Amino acid sequence: MTVEPTPPAGRPLDLPNLSLAPKVLLHDHLDGGLRPATVLELAHEVGYTELPADDAQSLAHWFRDAADSGSLERYLETFAHTVAVMQTPSSLARVARECVEDLAADGVIYAEVRYAPEQHLEHGLTLDEVVEAVLAGFAEGEAAAAATGRPIMVRCLVTAMRHAARSREIAELAVRYRDEGVVGFDIAGAEAGNPPTRHLDAFEFMRANNAHFTIHAGEAFGLPSIHEAIAFCGTDRLGHGVRVIDDIDLPPGADLAAESFEGAELGQIANIVRDKRIPLELCPSSNVQTGAVSSIAEHPFNALARLRFRVTVNTDNRLMSDTTMSKEFYRLAEQFGYGWTDFERFTVNAMKSAFVHFDERLRLIDDVIKPGYAVLIG
Repeated sequence: MTVEPTPPAGRPLDLPNLSLAPKVLLHDHLDGGLRPATVLELAHEVGYTELPADDAQSLAHWFRDAADSGSLERYLETFAHTVAVMQTPSSLARVARECVEDLAADGVIYAEVRYAPEQHLEHGLTLDEVVEAVLAGFAEGEAAAAATGRPIMVRCLVTAMRHAARSREIAELAVRYRDEGVVGFDIAGAEAGNPPTRHLDAFEFMRANNAHFTIHAGEAFGLPSIHEAIAFCGTDRLGHGVRVIDDIDLPPGADLAAESFEGAELGQIANIVRDKRIPLELCPSSNVQTGAVSSIAEHPFNALARLRFRVTVNTDNRLMSDTTMSKEFYRLAEQFGYGWTDFERFTVNAMKSAFVHFDERLRLIDDVIKPGYAVLIG
């Protein structure tokens, strides 16, 4: 008599196993992910004396607590300290290298990390020198991660500050380094009062050069920002985009943790976002901190996922939110009951939406993501 083997049970969905899951990260800010100890060491090196704490643990707590303001503008004020210690080639390369190492240790297999080169010129660097230092750091981090058995591919987006007037110059920088590891362009900063259409020249330049870009839209400001980003700027993705929920009438009394939102009615903007499969770079913990939503329980992630928008999970700023991709997955699982197959779908969504070429996306989906989740699903 032959006894059939018992099918293996799926692995528990806990933080140790989540760290093993292949993950794809599309929205992560370089200056929002420094190690607290690195901030302290770099501050000492450059003589920066404005830090609010003098030990790593206290500094980590300060960043998290200061970012929990419920205001995007106040949240952004915390970056004064990180940007201040990222003004030399060596500091930029170190931060970039450690970013890659930290992401790889958390199971991220592909990441697009963004930063604003114009914010790193205080010690005399040129825009090109900033980009070259960061790219060198990314390459060092990739080599170090591969040596530990956790290979990762990291590319970068160069960001223009939406309140400034250098967006065309930064767009040209993105195209100039497109074959060196810069895969796209972005605008960021205070959203209210700084509409994306102020930077049409930059977006037209990107389109003219067949280059990718994403736009921070629908985070601190609502549907008009999303509408402009899509209709006038032609964005490939929406940075956050969480406020697209304002254009959706959910069924009366709908529980945001429900498995179905049958009967939901989508407005014109929500329909075009879904119809065109425009990826949403959702950042749950950060969205709570900046006041885009009141809590994870009130986050529309699940409603958007169940309504088949192309949702992706992201960290935004790992230092300020005291988070990792694994923690973001875990918080979503706790709140909405997701399992491994859900996170596989969100990860494939992200990889499909990446700005690297199709063959690279397909290779990572087929050779890394699907086999990795097959082990976890059991």
